[in-house]
Amino acid sequence: MFGNKNSLFYVSKLTLGSFLKQIALSFCFKMGKHASSAHSQVLDRILQHGPGWVFTPSAFHDLGSRTAIALALSRHKRAGTIRQLARGLYDHPKRDPQLGLLSPSTDAVVAALKGRDAIRLQPTGAYAANLLGLSTQVPMKLIFLTDGPARLVRLGQQVIQLRHTTPRNMATAGRVSGLVIQALRHLGRAQMSDSLIDQLRSRLTDDDKAQLLKDLPFAPVWMVPGLQRLAKSLITP
Repeated sequence: MFGNKNSLFYVSKLTLGSFLKQIALSFCFKMGKHASSAHSQVLDRILQHGPGWVFTPSAFHDLGSRTAIALALSRHKRAGTIRQLARGLYDHPKRDPQLGLLSPSTDAVVAALKGRDAIRLQPTGAYAANLLGLSTQVPMKLIFLTDGPARLVRLGQQVIQLRHTTPRNMATAGRVSGLVIQALRHLGRAQMSDSLIDQLRSRLTDDDKAQLLKDLPFAPVWMVPGLQRLAKSLITP
């Protein structure tokens, strides 16, 4: 049966085909096993953080390849365990018995964006004024200055906008002094009254005021006298 060249070629072809098939099956088994492992590990991490956690795929970079993590997130999304808020942004949503799925907190979204891109964010505009208690209205559009890329994230009716800015504007990011400077920029020179200064003074600690004095070089010139009055208890002889 195998005494001629054609028969030998046929046997070799069968052997090679079988060998390649075994390799393919082994590869698929390993990939499937890896994907399954990433799937369960990703779920474990999500459940450990609990409802309300906002995250990006980078939160799982140590659990597998980008493809395996993307596949795991896709499966958990289809299962309803997680929700996609925007491109590359997810949450493990909180649920209310009457209201259903709740929107994530702004702080949680901001923390996820900062962690993913290793960037700094500085609240500005009406949101900065609200955080300092100078305004009771929470704007539907929250604006943050950033040293990272500009971006727009829509969360239902609310919008979070990241605006790329200069190093000077980011010099006070993460400090109360930066929040004060940005809030007063929003309110404008005409609103820089003694009443506003007193209101701010009551909200700032001595450490905040001391830092504000150090950060005066980063404030607009028109703002400096008012900021000095705000911290007068520290500079009075």
